[in-house]
Amino acid sequence: MGIFGFFDKKKKQNLDEGLAKTKENVFAKLGRAVIGKSKVDDEVLDNLEEILISSDVGVDTTLKIIERIEARVARDKYMGVSELNNILKEEITALLDENNSTDVSDFDLPATGNPYVIMVVGVNGVGKTTTIGKLAYNFKQAGKSVVLGAADTFRAAAIEQLEIWAKRVDVPIVKQKMGADPASVAFDTIASAKASKADVVIIDTAGRLHNKVNLMNELSKIKK
Repeated sequence: MGIFGFFDKKKKQNLDEGLAKTKENVFAKLGRAVIGKSKVDDEVLDNLEEILISSDVGVDTTLKIIERIEARVARDKYMGVSELNNILKEEITALLDENNSTDVSDFDLPATGNPYVIMVVGVNGVGKTTTIGKLAYNFKQAGKSVVLGAADTFRAAAIEQLEIWAKRVDVPIVKQKMGADPASVAFDTIASAKASKADVVIIDTAGRLHNKVNLMNELSKIKK
């Protein structure tokens, strides 16, 4: 399911407008990074790598983009920094094409058997809980039955916030007390969803950074 498949034409327009500031910030940072430079060299690529990672592009994707641009620099021998914005857009577009990132028009589920499980992960403060509420709403609008799992058992009020969304969307939620084992919550949620023959399970998780080994290991446990 392509990410933009979650939105109709109007919603996609709103999303594009909402992302405009982020896009402007990325290219503004890039513009500052190449001040005084006439060509794309190792220093420019290092700065570009830092900008992409700090903008949550992801390490693997960032490295692929940098490798592609390095190859173009090696092939063309000279590449002016004025071309960098367009080249960056071209390489990102090419990556999406190669990964078959196509749009779909609704919330169809892959034929993998019920329930279809979505585990929502990310750093603190990026809007995971709100996104879960929106996903649950759209799946329900598409005629799917949804169960939410409150596996963020550490952040104060996280469970209560997810409960509010569950009530707004009118879907069941599985929870335990604060400080409970998140993997146990995930297990109970799946069991409940199977018992009720639900179509979709959405698991909330606590925010964490990729360099926190213990927390990343906990995510593996939740996934299992």
